[in-house]
Amino acid sequence: MSSLRKALFSLLSVPVTLTLITAGNQASALAAPAKVAGNPVSMTSGFSVDPNSNPAVWVRQNSGHPDVTAIRTQIAEKAGGRWFGNWSGDIAAAVTSYTKAADTADKLPILVAYNIPGRDCGSHSSGGAGSPEAYRTWISRFADGIGNRPAVVIIEPDALAQYDCVPDAEKQTRIDLLKYAVNQFATKNPNTWAYMDGGNATWIEAGEMARRLKLVEVGKIRGFALNTSNYYPTAESVTKGNAIRAALNSPAQFVIDTSRNGNGSNGQWCNPAGRKLGETSRDGSHLSGTLDSLLWLKVPGDSDGDCGLGTGIPAGTFSPVLAKRLITGT
Repeated sequence: MSSLRKALFSLLSVPVTLTLITAGNQASALAAPAKVAGNPVSMTSGFSVDPNSNPAVWVRQNSGHPDVTAIRTQIAEKAGGRWFGNWSGDIAAAVTSYTKAADTADKLPILVAYNIPGRDCGSHSSGGAGSPEAYRTWISRFADGIGNRPAVVIIEPDALAQYDCVPDAEKQTRIDLLKYAVNQFATKNPNTWAYMDGGNATWIEAGEMARRLKLVEVGKIRGFALNTSNYYPTAESVTKGNAIRAALNSPAQFVIDTSRNGNGSNGQWCNPAGRKLGETSRDGSHLSGTLDSLLWLKVPGDSDGDCGLGTGIPAGTFSPVLAKRLITGT
């Protein structure tokens, strides 16, 4: 826990006393944002930059590359999400290490849980936990790794939007597993804002997505996420998010992935040409009172799969060519 938050919690545990405050100190106190327990944004001083993201590792290993400076300054040094899945080893240890490092730096980590059985319906990012039981253990340990530290978590991109491609015999299991994940974060992580992935601006009609979100008890967490790994303009996602929220008839908030939406969408989702980096991770309340944050969830430069401009590049593999195109918008 950061020293600032330790001091805050210590103050909360002692009797309140009247103190003389000078004009200068009063102005300083008024300027400082309130640190509110349970609100991970207010408890920290900005989003965390992943020092071991694929772009950051590539930069360290390719100091002589002509595009290294652009990729370092425009991508590797920007705050964004770290994805956790069946490649993460001991998930509790991996999550603990990542969130503890962010907490020490007084930064807010963005984590993406991506290990649902039947992930991506067997497409480019296929995989996931080997059984429902294995997933329950994995996601429970994921939540254990966060504990009381502040965090933002995106739960299982595409898992609800791809519900239609799940075999009929496994549909209820998919819902049950996502509900289980929701309840793990809701009960174990008091300073985490968790968001269930809710597809993108054109994928699933707002009323139907709201129905699916209700099935997994989204009301127990902060809300839902939109546009993960996609390209739709922020304004379009805000409209969709508000429509879903209205259909939910609940106070659910939402976040939007802006990592690659600078030029909007051309209707393609797998490494399309002409896309561009979007607005970097920041508070999103200036756009909509129901929008918590704009976040870089997809890591720019990481391939969507062996398709489009990423032919021959497996999903999740960093490509400096893809990264440079996102920087230049070509």
